Formats: sequence, C-alpha cells, structure tokens
Amino acid sequence: MTKTNSTVFHFVIIFMLTLMIQLSDESEFLVDRSKTGLIHVPKDLSLKTTILNISQNYISELRTSDILSLSKLRILIVSHNRIHYLDISIFQFNQELEYLDLSHNELEKISCHPTVNLRHLDLSFNAFDALPICKEIGNMSQLQFLGLSATQLQKSSVLPIAHLHINKILLVLGDSYGEKEEPGSLQDLNTESLHIVFPTRKEYHFILDVSVSTAVSLELSNIKCVVDRCSYFLNVLSKLQKNSRLSSLTLNNIETNWYSFIMILQLVWHTSIEYFSISNVKLQGHPDFRDFDYSNTSLKALSVHQVVNNVFNFPQSYIYTIFSNMNIQNFTVSGTDMLHMVCPSQMSPFLHLDFSNNLLTDMVFNNCGNLARLKTLSLQMNQLKKLVNIAHMTKKMKSLQQLDISQNSLGYDKSEGYCSWTISLLSLNISSNILTESVFRCLPPRVKILDLHSNKIRNIPKDIAGLEDLQELNIASNDLAHLPGCGSFSSLSVLIIDNNAISNPSAHFFQSCQKVKSVKAGNNPFHCTCELREFIQRIGQVSSEVVEGWPDSYKCDYPESYKGSLLKDFHVSPLSCSTALLIVTIGVIGLVLAVTLTVLCIYFDLPWYLRMAFQWTRTRRRARSVPSDELQKTLQFHAFVSYSGHDSFWVKNELLPNLEKEGIRICLHERNFVPGKSIVENIINCIEKSYKSIFVLSPNFVQSEWCHYELYFAHHNLFHEGSNNLILILLEPIPKYSIPSNYHKLKTLMAQRTYLEWPKEKSKHGLFWANLRASILIKLMEQAKEIDHTYS
Repeated sequence: MTKTNSTVFHFVIIFMLTLMIQLSDESEFLVDRSKTGLIHVPKDLSLKTTILNISQNYISELRTSDILSLSKLRILIVSHNRIHYLDISIFQFNQELEYLDLSHNELEKISCHPTVNLRHLDLSFNAFDALPICKEIGNMSQLQFLGLSATQLQKSSVLPIAHLHINKILLVLGDSYGEKEEPGSLQDLNTESLHIVFPTRKEYHFILDVSVSTAVSLELSNIKCVVDRCSYFLNVLSKLQKNSRLSSLTLNNIETNWYSFIMILQLVWHTSIEYFSISNVKLQGHPDFRDFDYSNTSLKALSVHQVVNNVFNFPQSYIYTIFSNMNIQNFTVSGTDMLHMVCPSQMSPFLHLDFSNNLLTDMVFNNCGNLARLKTLSLQMNQLKKLVNIAHMTKKMKSLQQLDISQNSLGYDKSEGYCSWTISLLSLNISSNILTESVFRCLPPRVKILDLHSNKIRNIPKDIAGLEDLQELNIASNDLAHLPGCGSFSSLSVLIIDNNAISNPSAHFFQSCQKVKSVKAGNNPFHCTCELREFIQRIGQVSSEVVEGWPDSYKCDYPESYKGSLLKDFHVSPLSCSTALLIVTIGVIGLVLAVTLTVLCIYFDLPWYLRMAFQWTRTRRRARSVPSDELQKTLQFHAFVSYSGHDSFWVKNELLPNLEKEGIRICLHERNFVPGKSIVENIINCIEKSYKSIFVLSPNFVQSEWCHYELYFAHHNLFHEGSNNLILILLEPIPKYSIPSNYHKLKTLMAQRTYLEWPKEKSKHGLFWANLRASILIKLMEQAKEIDHTYS
C-alpha cells in the first residue's frame, strides 16, 4: 500500500475534530486509549462512553463483545492498528454510532450488514483489492464522508453508492493499481469533493478520468511524471474542461520537470477552475523559454507551496516574469527559495500577494508602480533587513491596507532617515524582527492594527506623534519594563503586552487608557511589593472580559516567598507600605497613650501611689534587716488609730477611755510619733508596731491626705502579713460622691469589709464597745499565736 499522505491525514484529523466538536455537549464522555500498546479493545470501558479513541495500537480484531455494552457510542476511532477483517454486524447494538475510522489497518475484506447509519466511514489506506462498497453502505442516507482503498477500480463497484450525495470521498489507490484500469470507473460518483491518492514510487501512466461531473473540489496526490514530459497526467487534466462545476483543484506531492510544470499551469489556466493549489513540488531540469497565454481564465487564486529544484544555475527572470504578469487576484508562492520578484509589466489586478518563506530581499518591488490595486502583501520569513526600504517599497501601492513582514531581520535607526509609507496602510505586522524603540518613529501614519511582538523594544517613547488612529497594539515578548500610557494612542482599544519585563506596572494605565476594551498583560515578572497594591486593586475592579487571562496569568515573581502566587492573592497592609502613614499611626498611638497615662495619673493619683510604694518598699527592706528576736519586741501596741483632726474630740473622749481602761494599748500620732523622723516614716513605724489599725471614718477622714497615707500603708501591710489587721469604724455616714476618685482603696474596703458603725443612741454604746474590744482581743490572740509560730 501507499505511504501515509500527510495532507490526507491532516484533513481526516481536522474533519474528525470538527465533527467531534459539533457532536459534543455536556453529556459526551471521551475515552482516549491511543498509543497505549493495546492488543485488544479494553474491557473496563464506561457504559457512558460516547467517544472512544483506540488508534495507534496493535489491535488485530474487533468483536461484538468488545463494544456490545457501549450503547451510547457515537464516535469510534480504530485507525493505525492491525485489523485484517471486519464484520460490520458487530455494531448492531451501537445504534447511535455515527463516526467510524478504520483507516491505516490491514483490511482485505469486510462483511456488510444493515446495522448503523453512519455519517463518517473511513476505510482508506487498507489492503482491499476491489472497492469495499456493498449495498448496505448505499443505505447510509446520512453518509457525508467515505474513505476507500483499492488496487483496481470497476464501474460496477461504485453503483451501490451512486444515488448518495456524499460531501467528501477519499480514494487511496494501491501500489499495483493500473494493471486493470477502467478510465470511467468513477463517473457515477456523486460527491462535491473528491481526493484521489495515487501510488507512490511509480511513474504516472494512468488514464483514469477524474472529471467527476458533480465534483466542485478535486485533490490529486502523488504525481510522478518526468520521463515523457507528463503526457498521461496532462491528458487526465485536459478532461477537467468537461466539468463546468469544478472550481477548486489541489495537487500534492508532484515530481516533474519545468516544462510539465508550466504546461500543467497553462492547462488549468483555461478551465473553469477558480482556486488552484500546488504543494510539495520537485522540479527537474531548466525552464523552457516560451510565452504564457493569460487569456480566457477563470482563475482567481493560485498557490504554490514548497518547491524544490535540483538545478540552481538558470535564468530565473523567466519564471518571475510569468508569475508577475498573471491576471489573477490572489497569488501565493511560499517555501520556494525565491530570490526576487519583478514588477508587473502593466497595471496588475493582484489584490493579495503572499511570498512568505522565501529568500526575498529589500529590493523586492523596488519603485514598482503597477501594484496600485494591491490590498494585502505578505513577505513573512524572508531576508528583509531595512525597514526604511520596505516603507519606501509601499509608497506606490496606493491601495495597500495589510502588510506582513514578520520573521525577518528588520531593523531601523533614526539616522536612516524618514520612513515614507503609503497613506492607505492600516494593518502592519513587523513581529519577530530585531527592532528597537526607534521603530515608533518609522510607522505608517494611519495604521490601526500594529503587531510588534517578539522584538527588542525596551520602552515606548512618550513623544510619539501620528498614531492617533491606532486601535490594536501587540507588543508582547519584548523587553518593556513599564505599562505604556495611552497619551499617544488616543484610539487604542486592544493592548497585548504579556511576556515582557514589567515588574511594577503603574495603576495610572487604567486612567489614561479608558477606551481600552481588551488588555493582555500576564506572564510578566511582577514584583509583589507595596508598589503593586494599587495596580492589583485597579485591575481587580476591571471586568474579566477586559483583562484577558486574569487572574491565572498574573503571578508574582518576587519576592521568593510569593513566587508563583496569583496577584489576586497578594495582600499587604497599608500601614507597612506608607512611611507617612506609619509615622502618623505611631504618633497617634503615642499621643493616645500619653493622654491615657495622663488621665490615669490624674484620676488615680498615680504619682502619689508610686511615692507611697517606694516608701513602703524602703521601710520593709529595713524591717527585713532587723533580727527576728528583736522583731517581737517591736510589736508595742494593740492598735494604731488613724483619724482626722476634726474627729479628735470623739477619739480622745470616747475611744481611748473605753479601750485603755481594759488594758488595750493605743498608738496615736500626736503622742507616739518619734521626733526627728518624717511623718511618712512615723506612720509606717506605728503601723508596723501595732497588731491592728483602727480607722475612724467620716467625711472629715476622706478630706485628710495623711489619713489617706495611713490607709494606704495599712492596706499594704494587710497583704504583706496575710492577716486581717484592719478595723473600720464609721463615725458618720460618708456619701459615695464625696469620696475623692483617688480613694479607690477606701471604696473597695467599704464595699468588701464589715465595719462598726458608731450608734447615735447611748443605749447602744455598750454593745459597740464590747464588739470593738472583742474584735481586738480575739484577733490579737490569734495573731499572737501566728507570730509565735512564725518566729519559733
């Protein structure tokens, strides 16, 4: 059999994928087991399988049991395996099957059965002798693609499908084809598109009539005719004149000489064909010098791709002259190593020229005024070097709107002078060159679509003039460090600037580019620092339809801790990003703390408590330095009495007589304070030398600062000794509002401790004194025991 034809294979793949897309919906279930070394159909397939691809394996047989359970199967691809026999009845339980690809197997015979109504059946590139067409295939009313293989053709073999209107038929002829040939065997085919693959490695001596009357498109592959100047093939082509419907002809894999090549072109020129494409051509010998007849043609587009010539030293101007003077609208010559193209000798009807992938230089069409109707020109992948020369080339192309000069070696330096472009140019592709930012001084004045991706541009100059009409700018894959503003691009609506060196884009972009409807700025090395916060906030507020690729293509590159993280997940506090805000915050906090401390000091008299704590600590330190045997001797009084001078009458005339007559020793400041010592030290010493501290509470008490001192030290002694040594006597009621705010200890004691209230009735005085003496004596005994135990 013949080798795999790449064009055929690509067509089948494209057709297959298109059909799969059309058939697919949410219920489709694809299983792809291709290239997995299978020797039989897998048994573990899901019952939901609708698309099964088991191509490029080693499967030699298909059985009913293999696919019996796959009732929902719609597409089955078993190409490139080793199947040698097929019984179509195995698909009787797969009533939804529409697409079956069995190409590139070893099939020699099939057994038909009225089972399924396929849309796509491919049996090409197999080992059939006769066409594998049976009457059951003729019942496939929905069949739109049919791939066949055969080594011999008979008109009777085609009759079962003659009534079907099939969109595309692929016919692959085996290596032994031609021994028993019927020229008109294909005339009963009813198809719009016919592709015939002739045997390879064999001189073309066939007489097959390929002028199928219904065909609109014809493709012929593997044409080798170099010995007899290709007379057989030219005869076959001559018959195409009988088919007035034929509008498209494609020739693939041709090996011939220059004479036959020109004759093929001349012959097709005078048919009804409108679109003629020749690809993968091997040419031998030198071209013959003869005139080319351009009259009476229907041709609109001619494409010549991938031409290899075994002779390099010949005058090529003859070929250029033939090509340049063609009176057609569309002409393509690519992959031919063409060095030059001359200007047409008269006003040319060319509308679209494609000379990509050749060896053309800046001198192409130099000073050519006969291409005034040209609208589209592609010089992609050539040897162009100076942009200013290309600009000058377009000057006389008054209708040129689209120019593709990408993938060259173009550069521009402002010292080269002014770039004089045609005023009509609206779309310019100069991607994949070696242009720098100076290119913005050499652009067409009315350009609307500009592609500059994959150059060496580091910045966009701010003083650009004359690009007010620019609507689409592709500047991806350069060395830009910043997002450009739209000050010079007032009409810009599409910006592609991904894969650059942008690390800290400015949020100002969204303000200056409010007309932009689509921006693609992902895959840049973003630095996720404070400077990026505003940009992230702004880009997050823009619609995802405007910011293409957000958020997946926008990732942090620095610092290392954030590398690979999405920009939308990067968060940092405003405080850590603003020095001024940080200073203000620290100042405010410091001010609040200062105010708070000031209020606390005023409200709680904090300095006073600090002084008292210092006095207390110093006195306690001296007390700890006294030996323990002397400490027992310092306890000289049963009670120390603290009172206001305004209440001294009651203390001296009521309290002292009633306690001292019972032998209770009382310490008073006016008779027991040691001269020469400070008042604070005397207070602390008296409290230290007394078992109890009695406080006579009254409105006068809370107005006395010294009483406050005595209460403070007595309270500290309470916590230090761990004993209950405070006795409170309420001489007169004290309203809570009259207690100063810094007397919080007094408030606490009065709220938590029981106090003795001096009764106004004389009848109750006896009980009051009894309770007071009992409190002192009982507690005195308990405390004495504790002290004895402590110092024993």
